[in-house]
Amino acid sequence: MFTNRSEAGRLLADRLADRLAEVHVLDPVVYALPRGGVPVAIEVARRLRAPLDLILVRKIGAPGYPEVAMGAVVDGASPQLIVNEDVFTATGGDAVGLARARHRELAEIERRRIRYLGDRPQISPRGRVAVIVDDGLATGATARAALAAVKRQGAAMTVLAIPVAPADLVEEMRQYADVVVVLEAPREFWAIGPFYTDFHQLSDDETVALLQETWAAADASPPSGGVTE
Repeated sequence: MFTNRSEAGRLLADRLADRLAEVHVLDPVVYALPRGGVPVAIEVARRLRAPLDLILVRKIGAPGYPEVAMGAVVDGASPQLIVNEDVFTATGGDAVGLARARHRELAEIERRRIRYLGDRPQISPRGRVAVIVDDGLATGATARAALAAVKRQGAAMTVLAIPVAPADLVEEMRQYADVVVVLEAPREFWAIGPFYTDFHQLSDDETVALLQETWAAADASPPSGGVTE
């Protein structure tokens, strides 16, 4: 369906620009969920002429099923924990294991902050339209955590922009975001990867290179003009 994440980002950006124009959003901030969301968000930020930042979220895998999201934790002064109660119960999750996983993933978040951002200041969503971008949704745990975090930090409006997600999850996510834009919402869905020809796992080095190139270009450009038709 998509050649790679960058193509998905360009297609998503066109759809999103139209939707934001409909609701008169002129000055959004784009937040990528790394690592896979970074190439998608770069294209979105470029199309919207919006600043690009990261929101650092880590999935908490279910016991014995690490690819199944039992929950997610998001960075912040008071880290936000989102638990998928159905998965937590069905896979035999327990409070002690959840606390250990939370601690472990917060350590990984801190490592990524240092590696990806260095001393670059993050952009506050307070009073802004926060656009959360990833390469797809499977359970929605990381997206829900990200949306909860920017709301708690004072975002005036939240937008979730995703290339692909299962149809039932798209409807559920409308409870958590003010605007949801999804390019493809199949009713039969097993994983995100099959919807991409190239869905390789991005390395830290690749992610950092993409971010540095994008930020260098943005820092050298005139001030943003906001969403364009």
